[in-house]
Amino acid sequence: MMVPDYDDPMNSFDISYRFFGSRSSDSANGVPSVAAGNTPGALPRWKLGTIYPSFDSAEYKRDLALLGERLAAFLVLLGKPLPADPAQLAPALKTLIAAWEEAGDLSENLSAYAEAVYTTDTRDSRALAEINAIDAANLPLGKAAVLFRSRLAEQGAPVLKLALENPEIMPYRFFITESLEKAAFQMSCEEEDLANDLLRSGGDAWSRLHEAVSSTATAVLEDEKGKPGERKTVIALRDLARSPDRFLRQRAYRAELSAWKGVEIPMAASLNGVKGTAITLDTRRGWGKADLSAEAMRPSGSLSDRQDSGVSIRRPDVMALRKSAFQSRMSVKTLETLIAALESALPLYRRYLKTKAALLGVPVCAFYDLFAPISPGTTNSGAGTAAHAASGNKAGGHKIWTWEDAMAFIPERFDGFDPGMGTFARHAFSLGWIDAEGREGKVGGAYCTDFPLSGESRILCNFDGSFDSITTVAHELGHAWHHELIKDLPRALSRYPMTLAETASIFAETIVFEGVLKQSPENEQLPLIEENLKDSCQVIVDILSRFYFEKALFKRRAEAELSPEELCDLMLDAQRRTYGDGLDGEQLHPYMWAVKGHYYSTGLAFYNYPYAFGQLFALGLYSRAQKEGPGFAAAYREILRATGQASAEDVARKAGFNIEEEAFWQDGLAVIAGRVDELEKLASPRH
Repeated sequence: MMVPDYDDPMNSFDISYRFFGSRSSDSANGVPSVAAGNTPGALPRWKLGTIYPSFDSAEYKRDLALLGERLAAFLVLLGKPLPADPAQLAPALKTLIAAWEEAGDLSENLSAYAEAVYTTDTRDSRALAEINAIDAANLPLGKAAVLFRSRLAEQGAPVLKLALENPEIMPYRFFITESLEKAAFQMSCEEEDLANDLLRSGGDAWSRLHEAVSSTATAVLEDEKGKPGERKTVIALRDLARSPDRFLRQRAYRAELSAWKGVEIPMAASLNGVKGTAITLDTRRGWGKADLSAEAMRPSGSLSDRQDSGVSIRRPDVMALRKSAFQSRMSVKTLETLIAALESALPLYRRYLKTKAALLGVPVCAFYDLFAPISPGTTNSGAGTAAHAASGNKAGGHKIWTWEDAMAFIPERFDGFDPGMGTFARHAFSLGWIDAEGREGKVGGAYCTDFPLSGESRILCNFDGSFDSITTVAHELGHAWHHELIKDLPRALSRYPMTLAETASIFAETIVFEGVLKQSPENEQLPLIEENLKDSCQVIVDILSRFYFEKALFKRRAEAELSPEELCDLMLDAQRRTYGDGLDGEQLHPYMWAVKGHYYSTGLAFYNYPYAFGQLFALGLYSRAQKEGPGFAAAYREILRATGQASAEDVARKAGFNIEEEAFWQDGLAVIAGRVDELEKLASPRH
């Protein structure tokens, strides 16, 4: 799961990320299975007391009241134009930025706390009430953000001059420039005020409905004889996709589809409501302008609808893509190049899936085989369950990782790259920053959330004892380490897009994976490499299918609301285009549009591709780290510190990359191609 944080709730293309979704939330990670060897009491729940003791605590009530006071004071400052006198302009501008930062930090801290409580128990009505209360308190922040940009735009040239020449303002140059660009894509203050107010009971409410329904939907899992068995949540059913027993995976898959079928009407209503709202706001905010102000949005290629050059662009999918690229601080050219690289990788991943099918002993993989473990214990019959349970420290040939293993292993691997990173991970484990226990009411997947007032982070995951769970924790710790390195920077210099956020997390994940692979004997490398390719298949292939689906969804939603059947058809078409003959075309997953919460945000479209960006960028950084040795750790820290102060292209240049050229992306894909080659080599004696 990933929930965007709006620095500016009214003008929702202004997004920084409070919750960073794990790649593992894109797989089947959910409530741990009994076979994983974990009991609920063996896994930790996070401690939030150092953030706020409770919703009733004096500290929480104080900050909620203080938020209102600071926002009121900020609006007073914005009530008059910035002074024209250059001598007065600089201090006035500094005062405005400081007021924006203080209000934003309070808002983020309060919202992150309430969401943290809610996502560990979506049945908590008090947490939901507090989320609504914070949303209401945040209403002036949206108005203030719009006014703030308007005030900057009124004095555009003098403000830019200060950003280029005044030593006190120069550190904020990127923030000021970007704010001026955003000013071109906002409605009037009154319209933005109304839009923000309506979102609380409209688009945001649809999003919360999806979250509540998807975390509580259930279905009966048939037993081995086809008779009704235990009722399970869809999260628990998705977790069974990791079972070595193919018959169990198939039954769980069918039960999951029936569960989504049972809630498809509210799910479709939610998605139609969210995307309909987004299309209206994108249009009114001017994302259809042919002459966009930001250089990053210069027209080029199909994503910018080149055929409409010189006229207003009306296609909602194109508007959403242009806005998304802007939010990601990347050019349309970079986005187009990335998508082309992902498309070029499809034959590579179909090779991988065919190799996996051979290892599983099936003609072709079904969707429910995507997360199946590969090991000597893999079976296509019910016998796999018994083998799994009886294997002790091994599950179908896979090591079962305990939480104690995770606490020791991950920091040790981080130490090898940067001792400070390892020390930080131990700190996160020891202070109760991680909620690892899967339980009813808790959302599936994983995320990392930051608290700016305390400088702390928290990590939610659903640990199941698999190596994938280990890499998930490492992934989220990568996000937390990123925050640790920038927490001393002012808010205006530390807000970064998801593309660069995912680079930090996947880099951390890669450190752990490569560490395990190097110390494993050859007979244990095959399942590790397959597990890694399974994850990257989700990041490259499945995410490309989601990209295709959302692009088609935006185009169709502008014409009419879509029925559940139409949404399923769009999803199946997207999966067939990407997986091709790597999967059985008759056993796909038509309800992935209901599974993924990523689609249910009015302010954030095309959540998907930043993961692919992060995957390939991280592989490039890791390759450089291998060449440069220990000295690269310091350079890596500086790269992460720059993520809130530059475009994606400029941050990449710090690492020596040009991300507008396909060669960069192909270098990352070459690493993955090598892993496919190695998998085929290791698998050849087996079939």
